[in-house]
Amino acid sequence: MNATLWGFMGRFAVRVLFSTLRVKTSGQIELRQIKDAGTPVIFVFWHGRLLPLVHVHRHAGIVVLVSEHRDGEYLARLLHDFGFSTVRGSSTRGGARGLKGLVRAARMGRDLAITPDGPRGPNRELKLGALAVARLTGLPLVPVGVGVTSAWHARSWDQFVVPKLFSTVHITYGPACFVPRNADRAEIDGAVQKLERGLRDVASRVGDDDPS
Repeated sequence: MNATLWGFMGRFAVRVLFSTLRVKTSGQIELRQIKDAGTPVIFVFWHGRLLPLVHVHRHAGIVVLVSEHRDGEYLARLLHDFGFSTVRGSSTRGGARGLKGLVRAARMGRDLAITPDGPRGPNRELKLGALAVARLTGLPLVPVGVGVTSAWHARSWDQFVVPKLFSTVHITYGPACFVPRNADRAEIDGAVQKLERGLRDVASRVGDDDPS
């Protein structure tokens, strides 16, 4: 069986899984205020929690940063199936190209999504790519927490979560974090600390505390 057919079958299985999930969301007041003002946002979440968010934010036109590694190709196809756009690049390969693509999408009014510990980890270790995009675009960073009542955890660096059939997905959004365009080192450090606290807080609120 070739890779294309395997990919099709995998995406079909994901659709079946998604059809059984229940979703609960919280922390949306500030996010709605930002969106009502017509401002795009940069969603920031840990790499291992991506799959439930594909379901929750499907067909919303979000632009996702995806690595240029082989596994990134499979992920890009899945994202396209569910109405996302992708920009290819990462901190380890194609970084400048990915950054330019995200800035271009932001100027077109698109929401962005970045996993700040991707594409290779370490797990839940914040890299500065999301902060760079926020600084260049002026868009707010919105931390997202993902919890699942019953799930499989892959034996991968990110402990990738796959919800089990008929489980409940809990999504929560934290306070927005801004990075001034002319931010100095101290302001960048402060933004990093605020985003790290935000990611820890939303994870705790949905029962997804770091197991390490």
